[in-house]
Amino acid sequence: MAEYCRRIIDTALDELQPHLRALAIFGPKGVGKTATAMQRVESIIDLSLPAQRELVMADPEILTRAPGPVLVDEWQRLPEVWDHIRHAVDAGSAPGRFIIAGNSAPRGAVVHSGAGRIVPMRMRPLSLAERDVETPTVSLADLLEGSRSITGTTAIRLPDYVEEITSSGFPAIRGLPARVRRAELDAYLTNVVQREFPEQGYPVRKPEVLRAWLAAYAAATSTTTAYSKILDAATAGVPDKPAKATTIAYRDALSSLWLLDAIPAWIPSRNHLERLGQAPKHQLADPALAARLLGLDAPALLRAEQGSTRLTEGTILGALFEHLVALSVQTYADAAEAHLAHLRSRNGDHEVDLVVQRSDGRVLAMEVKLADRVSDEDVKHLHWLHDRIGDDLIDSVVVYTGEHAFRRADGVAVIPLALLGP
Repeated sequence: MAEYCRRIIDTALDELQPHLRALAIFGPKGVGKTATAMQRVESIIDLSLPAQRELVMADPEILTRAPGPVLVDEWQRLPEVWDHIRHAVDAGSAPGRFIIAGNSAPRGAVVHSGAGRIVPMRMRPLSLAERDVETPTVSLADLLEGSRSITGTTAIRLPDYVEEITSSGFPAIRGLPARVRRAELDAYLTNVVQREFPEQGYPVRKPEVLRAWLAAYAAATSTTTAYSKILDAATAGVPDKPAKATTIAYRDALSSLWLLDAIPAWIPSRNHLERLGQAPKHQLADPALAARLLGLDAPALLRAEQGSTRLTEGTILGALFEHLVALSVQTYADAAEAHLAHLRSRNGDHEVDLVVQRSDGRVLAMEVKLADRVSDEDVKHLHWLHDRIGDDLIDSVVVYTGEHAFRRADGVAVIPLALLGP
């Protein structure tokens, strides 16, 4: 068995698990939920195995008799196990007793809330800091606490970031040869359409339309494109378009499988700003899935930008780079007990790519630039936000593909993605 590589979520688990009677680790298949949970338990009940499902159905008390801590894996295969664990917690199970891993319950399953009993935690594909491509020198948690220290140099360049976009953050996939990775990612997507959707209670009448909808969603990566426009793009020239209810079902099923990781619009805790947009920014669980849905590998993405001395906004590579940044920052923000959002005014004249908000309402504003230099034009929205919210803005950051981490003369921090960590 391969040696376990510690994840960022492990730090939170170290602090929380010994004191919680039950916690649930959610996330898409393949992100490493089981591997992480296995480091912390004495017993494993794997409900993907028919024999173990039958055993629990016949004798639910096995959940409380097994030596603890107990991992209940793939719990959605037997949704009633959620309530068995909830009742065990109510009956006074020991702290640290249960870890639950898996997806949401299938549509139609009756599962009572675990609020106050089962604490949920989300696990995502590997952030860049977890991929061991560079040693971060700037901590997001420190920035959120007001640190002004910005230092470091990296040899990671645009081709390396493109490789990270396409190689994926799924631990079992990223280390494979490029052709094998592509085959694995294609199989992952096929499994979602042909197996995961039906298992979630969403039968797919036209798999090709669902696949096209996924590709259209991928094309809208890092934008706030309306769902109606995504559907139109997916079914261009198709007279018999799916009903709106069908596309809502697509979205709900993908959300229940944790395959959508949309970034919500920022709602300020104080009345500094008006007329902000409310639409989420679209992203899948991993930028590699978006790239595969669009038929793009690393050479294709680089060819699309060939000859550019300055890579412009609006390119698919720019959108996918922002996706990689957001995936990483989301993981770091979770570790710092902060929340990730984005800002866009209703008329689109002002936007900030990422806004990391602390529990007290103060924020860190981040722009993402697919470039190795940062100009005054690149920071104008950060200055606009500072003018509006003043001291509620902890710091302003541009994440880019350059070599050095430094502060500009205007105070904006400029940080290569490879040097940003938790």
